[in-house]
Amino acid sequence: TPKEVWTLFTDGSSCTDGSGVGLILTSLEGTEFTYALRFQFTTSNNEAEYKALIAGLRIAAQMGVRHIQANVDSKLLANQVLRAYVAKEENMVNYLEKTNSLVSGFDSFSISHVSRSKNKKADAFSKIASTSFAHLSKQVLVEILNEKSINGKEVAAVVEEEEPTWMTPIVEK
Repeated sequence: TPKEVWTLFTDGSSCTDGSGVGLILTSLEGTEFTYALRFQFTTSNNEAEYKALIAGLRIAAQMGVRHIQANVDSKLLANQVLRAYVAKEENMVNYLEKTNSLVSGFDSFSISHVSRSKNKKADAFSKIASTSFAHLSKQVLVEILNEKSINGKEVAAVVEEEEPTWMTPIVEK
């Protein structure tokens, strides 16, 4: 609905394998959209944090969201957007300007710094996105096991041969 406030959790990650972001956009009813984006270029952790927020804001705008509450685990990012910190580096100034431009398109916007423990899902998606899977296929299947592998008894299949085999003389001794 036009007055519904959506919640956005974002996280960016940059490491030697690559960089990427994770974001979760949730409606008031609990409908959740999750994204993991991998970048094919190098970026710093702070840049990745901004890219995550920018991606989340773009997706929300494309979905027609009018009110958004963003949650980030980067204190620097949150405070720059809130104007408590001044962005000094040119690239941080540019990311902040892009963020403010996107924010102006919403009827209401708020941002909060949250602890990493409250941002675990977005963090997990950003870690997945920033990890190199070049040696794997693009699709990853996750199977859920309900019991330990060592709990069940293994049974070997026994097949009896009707005709004599090379083992028949040994067994008959």
